[in-house]
Amino acid sequence: MDKFLQFLANGIMIGGIYGLVALGLVLIYKSSRVLNLAHGGFLMILAWLCWSFAEQFGLPIWLSILSVLAVAVLAGLSVERFILRPLIGQPILAVIIATLALGYFLEGVAIMAWGADTKGMPKFIPEEVFWVGPVSIAQHYILAFVTAIVLFVLLLLFFRYTRWGLGMQIVSEDQQVARSLGISVKNVFAQTWAFALVMAAIAGILYASLHAVSNFNAVIGLTKALPVMLLGGLESLPGALAGGLIVGVFEGVGGGYIDPLVGGGASDVIPLILMLLILLVRPYGIFGWERIERI
Repeated sequence: MDKFLQFLANGIMIGGIYGLVALGLVLIYKSSRVLNLAHGGFLMILAWLCWSFAEQFGLPIWLSILSVLAVAVLAGLSVERFILRPLIGQPILAVIIATLALGYFLEGVAIMAWGADTKGMPKFIPEEVFWVGPVSIAQHYILAFVTAIVLFVLLLLFFRYTRWGLGMQIVSEDQQVARSLGISVKNVFAQTWAFALVMAAIAGILYASLHAVSNFNAVIGLTKALPVMLLGGLESLPGALAGGLIVGVFEGVGGGYIDPLVGGGASDVIPLILMLLILLVRPYGIFGWERIERI
C-alpha cells in the first residue's frame, strides 16, 4: 500500500507539469483550431536558453527565467506574424504541417547550438523531502505542481473576467462575429501564440529542473501533452489540468509496477495507450464539446 501511495503522489506531481505543457496546445487550438506540433520544440529550446543564460552568460537564475519569458513572447508574436499569418485561407492541414516543420527546425537548431548532451538546470528550487505519512515528496516537485495550479487558476480568471480573455473566447467561437464586434482577429492570434509560448517556457524550465535539459524534452509535446489534450478535451482549460493529472497518475502507478517487470519503457507507452482509448471511446475528450455537423 505504501508503494502505491508513493507512485500515486509522484504521478500527481508530474501530472501537473503535463497539464501545463498541454495548456499551451489548448490555447492555440481554442483560438485558431491549429494543432501546434512545434510546441515540444519550443518547450525544449526555451529550457536550453534558460540554461545558457544562467550557465554560459552567468546571469542569476531568476533573471535568466525572466529573459526566457521575454524571448517566448517575442517568439510567439514572430511565429504568428511571419509563419502563420501568410497561411491564412490555406487548408488547415498546411498550417499543421508548417508547425511540424517548425518543430523539426527547432530540434535542428538545438543540436547545432548545444549538441546532444544532457545538462542539469541550475538549482533554483530547494530539494528537501517532505514526508506525509509513508509518502515522500521532494520540495521542487511540490513547488512545480503548485506553480502549475496557480497558472491554471490565473488563466481561468483571465478568460472569464478580462477584455482580452473574453475577446479570445469570442474569436475561438466565431471569427466573423468577433470582427463585427470590433475585435482584431489577427491581434488575438498573436496574443494567443505569445501566451502559449510563455506557458511552454515555464513548463520547459520546470520539467528541466525536475529532470534535465535535453533535446529529448521536445518529445514531451507529442508523447505526453497530446494525450493529455485529447483526454481532457481539445478546447478545455480545466480539461488540460484534469487530463494531465490522469495521465500522470496512470503513468506513475502503472509505470511504477510494470517497469521493473519489463525492464522499463512502460511509463512512456501508457500515455499513448490512453490516447488511443480516448479516441476510440470519446474522441472529443472528457470535458470537450461534442460538435454535431450538419450534412
